[in-house]
Amino acid sequence: MAEILDVIVIGAGPAGYVAAIRAAQLGQKTAIVDKQWLGGVCLNVGCIPSKALLKNAEIAHTLREQGKEFGFSFDNLNLNFGAAVKRSRQVSNRLVKGVEFLMKKNGIAVHMGTAKLTARDTVAVTDKDGQVTSLQARNIIIATGASAAVPAAWKVDGEKVVTYHEAILQEKLPKSAVIIGAGAIGMEFATVWNAYGVEVTIVEMLPHVLPLEDEEAAAEVAKAFTKRGVKILAGHKVEAVEATESGARVTVSAGGETKVLEAEQALVAIGFRPNSKGLGLEELGVKINERGFIEIDERMATNIPGIWAIGDVTGKLMLAHVGSAMGIVCAENIAGHETVTLDYEMMPRATYCAPQVASFGLSEAQAKERGYQVKVGRFPFQANGKALGLGDYAGWVKLVVDEKYGEILGATLVGPEVTELLPELTLARMMELTPAEIARNVHAHPTLSEVLMEAAHAAEGSAIHI
Repeated sequence: MAEILDVIVIGAGPAGYVAAIRAAQLGQKTAIVDKQWLGGVCLNVGCIPSKALLKNAEIAHTLREQGKEFGFSFDNLNLNFGAAVKRSRQVSNRLVKGVEFLMKKNGIAVHMGTAKLTARDTVAVTDKDGQVTSLQARNIIIATGASAAVPAAWKVDGEKVVTYHEAILQEKLPKSAVIIGAGAIGMEFATVWNAYGVEVTIVEMLPHVLPLEDEEAAAEVAKAFTKRGVKILAGHKVEAVEATESGARVTVSAGGETKVLEAEQALVAIGFRPNSKGLGLEELGVKINERGFIEIDERMATNIPGIWAIGDVTGKLMLAHVGSAMGIVCAENIAGHETVTLDYEMMPRATYCAPQVASFGLSEAQAKERGYQVKVGRFPFQANGKALGLGDYAGWVKLVVDEKYGEILGATLVGPEVTELLPELTLARMMELTPAEIARNVHAHPTLSEVLMEAAHAAEGSAIHI
C-alpha cells in the first residue's frame, strides 16, 4: 500500500506552491500536482513576463516619445519586440527553475499531470502518456486557479482574437488592436502595445477604465492614456467579436448607437472563471457557488473535512499575493500551527500600466457610503523632486482616514512606481498607525516615498510642500 501523505496540493501556482512549502516547513509530508507548469499562470504567462515586457515598453516609450525632453535624437530607431518577448521568457524560466529548486529543497514530491479526486483522501494523477498514479493524503488543497472568461459566441482563434495567454507569447505585434476590458490585464497590454506604436482602442462596458478602482484614479489614468494616443470607449457594451480576412471586427454599442471597430487583433480581457470543474469535487459534495467558485471558511476549509481551497478558485480576491497568503494560512491551519485571519478588503491591489495604480482598503466613496466621517490627505507627484527628476510626475496619493479615530481606511495611489510605495501604508494599517505617525516617520529625500509623508501631513491639515 502506498504511503499516506499529510498534504496533497493540486495546482502549483503562487497559492499552491507556497502552501506546499509552508506545509513542508511545518513537518507535513507533502506532494504537489500540476498539469502544466510550476509557478502557474503567474510565473509562466502572467504577472512575471508582463512586468518584463512593461520594462521594455517603458524604454521604447522613452526612445519614441521623449528624445527631445531628454536630449537625444537618432535617424532610424528599430524596436525589436521579439527580443522583448525573448527576455520576458528568460525571466519566467529563471523563476520557474527557482520554484523547482524550492520543491527539492523542501522535500516536496512533484507530479506533473491532471488531477482528479476519486475519494475524499485520494487523488488520481494522469500524466501526458495516460499513466495514472494514485496518491493518498489526510488533507487535499485545491489551488487550481482560474482561466480567461470568454463568452461562447466570441471565437478565440489564438491569432486574430486572443486572450492574455496568446498575447503574452506572440513575438510579432499587430499594427492595430481592440482590447476588450479595461481591468489590470487590458490596461497593461495597452501600455505595452501603445509604447511600441500599436494603434490601441480599449472598450470597457462599465463607466470608467479600471472599474474596481477609485473614480478619480481611473480618470487620471484615462487622461494619461489619451495623451499617449490610446482611444478609450468606456460605457460601451460589446455586441459581437469575430475574426475577419484582415483581422478582427468588434461591434460595440452605447446609448442606442452601434459602432463597428476593425483592427488586426482583438484581445479579450474581461475577467476570469474558476478552474473548479472536472476535479471530482461535486461528486464528493464540496460546496461550489453558482459562479463556480469553491466556498471556504476563514481557515480555507471547504464544507468537507480534509478538503481545502485557496487562491483564484475561491474567488476571494484574484491576485497572486492573496493566493500566496491564503496558502500559508491554509498550511498553518492544517498543521495546527498558530496563524492569522485574512482581511481581503485590506489586501494590496496593483496595476502596472503607465501611470501605475496601487490601492488597498476603502475608496473615499466607499468609506462615505459606510457612514464614516472621512478626511482625505492628498499630495501630487508634481511637487515631488524625485518624480520631477525621473520626468514622470503624473498622479498623486490619496489617504482615506476616519476623522474620529485617525484610522487609515484605505488609500489610492496613481503615479511612478506607486506599487512599490503601498507596503508602508498596508503595514501602517495592520499595526494601527495613524497618518500622524506616518508624517513623523522621516522619509529620505529625494524619494518618491516622500509623497506618503506629505499626504499624511495633509491628512493632519499641514502639508509642507503644497
